[in-house]
Amino acid sequence: MLSPSLAHLLLGLIVAVSILLMLIRPRGIPEVYWIGAGVFLLLLLQLIPLKLAGRAAANGTDVYLFLIGMMLLSELAREHGVFDWLSSAAVRSAKGSYSRLFLLVYIVGAVVTIFMSNDATAVVLTPAILVAVRKAKVEPLPYLFVCAFIANAASFVLPISNPANLVVFHNQMPPLGRWLLWFGVPSVLSIVTTFLVLRWIFRKQLHGVIERDVEKHSLNHDGKLVLGGLVATAVVLLIASGLDWDLGLPTCGTALVVTAIVSLKSRSHPLPLVREISWSTLALVAGLFVLVDAVESIGAMKQTQAWLLWVQARGPAVGALITGFVVGVANNLVNNLPLGLIAGSTLQAAHTKGLLTSAAMIGVDLGPNLSITGSLATILWLIALRKEKIDVSFWSFLKVGLIAMPAALLASLLSVIAMHAWFAVP
Repeated sequence: MLSPSLAHLLLGLIVAVSILLMLIRPRGIPEVYWIGAGVFLLLLLQLIPLKLAGRAAANGTDVYLFLIGMMLLSELAREHGVFDWLSSAAVRSAKGSYSRLFLLVYIVGAVVTIFMSNDATAVVLTPAILVAVRKAKVEPLPYLFVCAFIANAASFVLPISNPANLVVFHNQMPPLGRWLLWFGVPSVLSIVTTFLVLRWIFRKQLHGVIERDVEKHSLNHDGKLVLGGLVATAVVLLIASGLDWDLGLPTCGTALVVTAIVSLKSRSHPLPLVREISWSTLALVAGLFVLVDAVESIGAMKQTQAWLLWVQARGPAVGALITGFVVGVANNLVNNLPLGLIAGSTLQAAHTKGLLTSAAMIGVDLGPNLSITGSLATILWLIALRKEKIDVSFWSFLKVGLIAMPAALLASLLSVIAMHAWFAVP
């Protein structure tokens, strides 16, 4: 029988190694296996009770339902050519201008991120953009970087824009009106600042004329039906957010209804769509919930709560800046999902609301633009590129992120501080 101190040390070591292996993926083994192995070891060595693991996994139900709904809608849109239509329309609308194409891809990426989540931009839009720019004989790298960076830069426009938003706020999600009040201006500054930095970094690649156009990709009847379903889903989620409901069930329910209608109209079987859902991603998220709860069960969160109290003593503005930047950088050490869980648990345990919670969420969402290890969306983006034989190194991403992330994060944090002060929010 292990002593409590030794058991706590072993638990912390297993959690840390599991997350580290998830990030570096030795031998290309998927992330879910490393997290799953960590959970299995904790249970096998009786470092956590099965009841705690089950309760921790169940706490993520709203996030799982949200992810299932968004992945189902993304696959439906991919299957019926919505993303191909969007990407080809962007290339054709550029009318031969590299700069205009860069702006249009950025706008498309922002719209997809805002209304379908950053994972959709990383996983589904990126390959469609790559196909379109290759057909136009355009150097793809600047436009691929756009997909990665806008997926994080626009991920706090709405609560539905990033699953991490649900994790940070959990059952304290602000109503839509208050969300837009707090994050409307900061998110616009994030999007604009990131665009300006990327446009400056890739300025040499964006000169000249695109000599080859791509064929027009029209939406058929089923594609238009899917597009209408996506719009209807966005409306339902905005209403749900405005009514202060959890977003998981409305997302999943609406996605199932849209899928059923499209499948009936197109006379296609929905089972292949269900198979394309990344169930391993759901298992990964569930495993992360268990690991974070395991760490919390041994009192490790007392350290983060003590740090939070120290930050609060610095004053609202300074505290928010420190919180945002510390959380933003820390994303890239442990990934934004586990960090979002830790941040959310710490904030709730300390009964902290208002400005510090807003700063922490912006750090969780925007911080991953520093490196390729920062968020699940960026990792999925990297995997999508590797499938197309395109390699983006850690250092090439970091060289862009070292400029783009701090600039956008500072602009967003300063504006959210101003918004809270202006409207006298604590």
